[in-house]
Amino acid sequence: MSTIQIRFHGELNDFLPRAERGALLTRRWQRAAIKDTIEAQGVPHPEVALILVGGAPQPFSYLVAPNDRIEVFPYGAALPAPPLLPTPPPRFVLDAHLGTLATRLRLLGFDTLYRNDYDDAELASIAGSEGRILLTRDVGLLKRSAVVYGRFVRSTATEHQVIEVLRHFDLWDAIQPFTRCTRCNGLLQPVAKTAIAHLLPPGTRQEHDRFRRCAQCGQIYWAGSHYARMCQFVARVLAARET
Repeated sequence: MSTIQIRFHGELNDFLPRAERGALLTRRWQRAAIKDTIEAQGVPHPEVALILVGGAPQPFSYLVAPNDRIEVFPYGAALPAPPLLPTPPPRFVLDAHLGTLATRLRLLGFDTLYRNDYDDAELASIAGSEGRILLTRDVGLLKRSAVVYGRFVRSTATEHQVIEVLRHFDLWDAIQPFTRCTRCNGLLQPVAKTAIAHLLPPGTRQEHDRFRRCAQCGQIYWAGSHYARMCQFVARVLAARET
């Protein structure tokens, strides 16, 4: 019986049984693309940055041969060769279970699509056709062939999730707080108070003079009582870059 050997590095071990993490695994050889061989071990392909077979980089389409020795690396690791794919643009689509994360990413200025009624096929199609990074806690969804870029979000607390995504994709310098609508993802634009005064609560008209409005849905924003809390959130996130 022919076999292959395969080792997963770094965070890719999160998808393996504890006893197999970091180990050189021996598996029965089956004629298949290496992408399918990797996913058969439980590791979704969007998490894979680099594949070495006998020390040489290979694409997902490589057909596994008997006695191959395979090394699989995640994004964010010190890679011994260039990654399979170029760095993706910081544009996201999130599954239905990550609504609060979507709101926080928009707050930080990231183009983030989210609806709580997207099904898995729609999410995979959007991610693939628009070149968006799919964020999910569903490993099966990440394995869909249409998905190119994606991440299984490990954290369960929203603020930790935000920091995890920023670290993984190295997005610290791309943060632009308060430039997107947290409701619909549209861009915010300054708007004259006189143009929207009739839409404001009386107290807000008296206490505030600077406003922004979403170019997409029309939502109006100002530095109300919630603004200080949001600024504290942004400060904590930025401080996490140094930890």
